[in-house]
Amino acid sequence: MRTISLWQCAIACALWLWIGPTCAEVWVVTDQDHSVEGTPDRLIELDAPVRIEAAFSAGLPTNPENAAATVRQRMAANKKALHLRLSRAYQDVIDAWQLGVDRIPAVVVDQRYVVYGERNLRRALSRIETYRRQQP
Repeated sequence: MRTISLWQCAIACALWLWIGPTCAEVWVVTDQDHSVEGTPDRLIELDAPVRIEAAFSAGLPTNPENAAATVRQRMAANKKALHLRLSRAYQDVIDAWQLGVDRIPAVVVDQRYVVYGERNLRRALSRIETYRRQQP
């Protein structure tokens, strides 16, 4: 679970007051190579499943029988946590795909508005709000 500091909470509240109550939810869709400055409601890292699987299989013995035994031990020890982490990571990928996100980083507001390529969350939200205000 991700925790936020009091400072981050204050910034989020100020941003919410500045943008207004029309901004229901802010997602950032990215990967480790395309960081975004700011704290969204939901961070979707498209490379998370691969990173989780790589960490799980790191350091396996070269002998196939020993490797299989090590995998069974790791799964027995972390089955529930691993299942939860992988489920969340793959659900994130599915959600980004269903939204039609085709480039990263992407800042998505209300699952409706998107800004691609902006690595500063505040600037992306400002662009979305400017666009929303111009609409009839």
